[in-house]
Amino acid sequence: MPALRVKICGTTNLPDALLSLDAGADAIGLIFAPISKRLVSVETARQISVAVGPALGRVGVFLDQPLSEVLRTAERARVSAVQIHGPVSSLYLQTLERYYPVLRVVRPADLQQFSQATPGHTLMLDAPTPGSGKALDWQALRPVFPAGGWLAGGLGPENVAEAIRALHPAGVDAVSRLERSPGVKDPLRVRAFVQAARQAHHTLEYPINESYPQ
Repeated sequence: MPALRVKICGTTNLPDALLSLDAGADAIGLIFAPISKRLVSVETARQISVAVGPALGRVGVFLDQPLSEVLRTAERARVSAVQIHGPVSSLYLQTLERYYPVLRVVRPADLQQFSQATPGHTLMLDAPTPGSGKALDWQALRPVFPAGGWLAGGLGPENVAEAIRALHPAGVDAVSRLERSPGVKDPLRVRAFVQAARQAHHTLEYPINESYPQ
């Protein structure tokens, strides 16, 4: 089973980026959607990217933004991947995929229209309102959750293990439940989230055999 990827989204400053790195996360999310409470400037994002280097993935998060703006911002901020929210065309995605790995965000209501095998980009299932902190009904989504998909939406230290056991995602992404306030991380919750996700995935790889004599 491939290793689980853990992403801490909504990073707005270097100390929180370094916290995610030290906690064992694989990537952080740098949000460039103007409507977000966790909007980060391109200059700050670039400073973060330079500081953490290749040791930590930097995912630029965009919502309903023109392709030219996404490409320009991603290059200036030195992100290593992009995450796309909102409706976009096949040509938009195909062009973007020439330059970056792409996380394509979908909502539960739209999930059935996407193929289990999606060439060129990875699907991420998120809540209808990103950043709301409201968890999805993971059991109901089991029949349609895409193989190799990522999971977001209301995840935190207290429920990520349950979500992983239900859907076996390739990656998990959290933001609001890891914060003291929008854009400011809670170190204890960030560390607890990464640890809980790792432990749950390890259990999937090496399930406990309850019949084995103790």
